[in-house]
Amino acid sequence: MSTETTPERTSSPEREAALTAVREHLRTNELEFKEDPEGVFSFSLPGEKKLQTAVRLDVGPHALGVHAFVARNPDENHEGVYRWLLQRNLRMYAVSFAIDRTGDIYLDGRVPLAAATPEELDRLLGSVLTYADESFNAILELGFASAIRKEWEWRTERGESTANLEAFRGWLEAGERPGAPEA
Repeated sequence: MSTETTPERTSSPEREAALTAVREHLRTNELEFKEDPEGVFSFSLPGEKKLQTAVRLDVGPHALGVHAFVARNPDENHEGVYRWLLQRNLRMYAVSFAIDRTGDIYLDGRVPLAAATPEELDRLLGSVLTYADESFNAILELGFASAIRKEWEWRTERGESTANLEAFRGWLEAGERPGAPEA
């Protein structure tokens, strides 16, 4: 049996301080989380437009990684979605939009372990929540307009509630295709 440790599990005073800070921050803010394995924290941030944003914090040997799922791979208009995301990246703090190999959209970032303070964790997670929540409807409009229109028509024909489609009512009732929202 090998007694070697992997770099991800190598302990240092900086990593231990970051682990403690993350645990305390999540508990203080009453966020239910799972830590498995040590240093990998999974939890959700509640939003308004995007009701839940799944987040993972990875406390590594040198950096704190943040990864948050925003939306699945768009059905259409990939170029428009990606252009909007890249333009948005120019004005963001600590995280940026990225896509995985399947095309799903994430917020991703890395900061030094020394940045794992209560104040900085609050800014970092606040950024994730703000960017995910504020971007969600724009991503849906740009990448899922046909599916939204189809759902709207199906619901209105049957007299079903369209409450969760209210954000899109303007362009749906006007019979238009949504334009590119402000980045």
